[in-house]
This record gives sequence, structure tokens and C-alpha cells, in this order.
Amino acid sequence: MKCTVLGAGAWGTTFGQVMADAGNDVTMWAIEPEIVEGIRDRHHNAVRLPSVAKLPDNMTATGDRAQAVKDADIIVVAIAAQFARVALAEFKDLIPDTAVVVSLMKGIERNTKKRMDEVVREALDLPAERFAAVSGPNLSKEIADRQPAATVVACENLDNARKVASACTTSYFKAFITSDVIGLEMCGSLKNVVALAVGMARGAGYGENTAAMIETRGLAELTALGKAAGADPKTFAGLAGVGDLTATCGSPP
Repeated sequence: MKCTVLGAGAWGTTFGQVMADAGNDVTMWAIEPEIVEGIRDRHHNAVRLPSVAKLPDNMTATGDRAQAVKDADIIVVAIAAQFARVALAEFKDLIPDTAVVVSLMKGIERNTKKRMDEVVREALDLPAERFAAVSGPNLSKEIADRQPAATVVACENLDNARKVASACTTSYFKAFITSDVIGLEMCGSLKNVVALAVGMARGAGYGENTAAMIETRGLAELTALGKAAGADPKTFAGLAGVGDLTATCGSPP
């Protein structure tokens, strides 16, 4: 398939590499000319992902919005969450009618308190069946090094979830699917609150018992909150929930 990634940060570039490794033609879009030139001409993102010496040959880059999304089957959004609405407004009239738009973003929009699925769909006037979110225990540097990992793709339309999962499944990266978009989005954003609490406990000199207590009880609270918002509690017990929480709380600073 023809895939586009909007935003060439560490995770966006890494996900582009994953999709390229899966056999897709990948175009990265970035506003920074030096990043565009580096990926397009040298297959290297020295600014955001210097650990990867050479990106796949079937990856390129452009700074032109229309060129980036033209004829794309899948468009991945990897922009900083708080700037997503403004950035996506420039793409609203350029997105192909059949493209599936995928969000890699984790967060809640500050001024509206909306999830990223709501922000993306509103900004692009996108129907729910053409929106997907990807979330899981996905530390970009490890995946960029092609260490074994997995993620979850959520879409109300499971056929589109499978389409996205197929586009990012490789020998080292496995994508599972769900229709629980709300649960996936809440897992990805709210687990950071628990991770902050674990970090504070470690900074105060407390050990593994305290960290385990905070993670476990924090997960219980996130699950209850998700259920109240209409999410499937089982989502919080999977890769997008406990998996992402474990990776975030246990990763080095």
C-alpha cells in the first residue's frame, strides 16, 4: 500500500520504518527542510532518529502537504498532541476520500479535554469507520532497533483495523486489533498519570513494592474510569493497558 506519515519525529519515523519493512511505499511529511532532505536524499533522520543509520529504500520525504497525501491508502498522524488540531486543518481538503487515517498520538487536548480520536475526526471531518488509533508498549528506540514488540490497532470498522494492522506487521512487530477506540485512547493517555506517580515514588527513594502498588491500583482506577466512559474494561488488561503502563513505568529516564 501507499502510506504517509505526517510528522517525522522519533516515533513517526520509526513507524514509517515499520510500514516500509512490511513492504509498503512510505512518504514522510515534515515541516523541517533538513529532516525532509535527510530522509529523501540520505535515508537518515539525523535530527529525530539518529540511532538508525539507514532507513529503508522504500521511504522518502516531502514538505509539500498535497504531495504527501496524494493517493495515500493510509495516512498516519504523528504530530505533537497539543498542536494536532491546528496542523491537521491544513490537510482537511487534501485527504483522499478512501484513505484510513491513523493516530499515533497519546494525550488529551488541554482546552477541550477531548481524546485524540475526537480531535482528529473533528479536524478532518472524518467518519468513525475511517479513523484508527495505534497504541501499546511501543518505545520508539527499541522498535527502531527492530527488537520484538507488539501494538494494538483500534477502529470501529474491523476491516479497516485489519488493513492498518497488515500494513504494520513485520517479523519483529505484531499488530492486534480491537473495535474499542475509546479504551485504547484512554489507556494511551491516562497511563502517563500513573507513570508520573511511579517516578515520584522512585525519586523519593521508595522501592519496587511501592512502584508495584501504584501501578496496580492505578490500573484499577484507569479501568474504572474507562468503563464509565464507555470503554471495554478488557482493553485495560491487554497490551494497550497493562502493557503500555509497564513499559512506561519501567523504562529509563
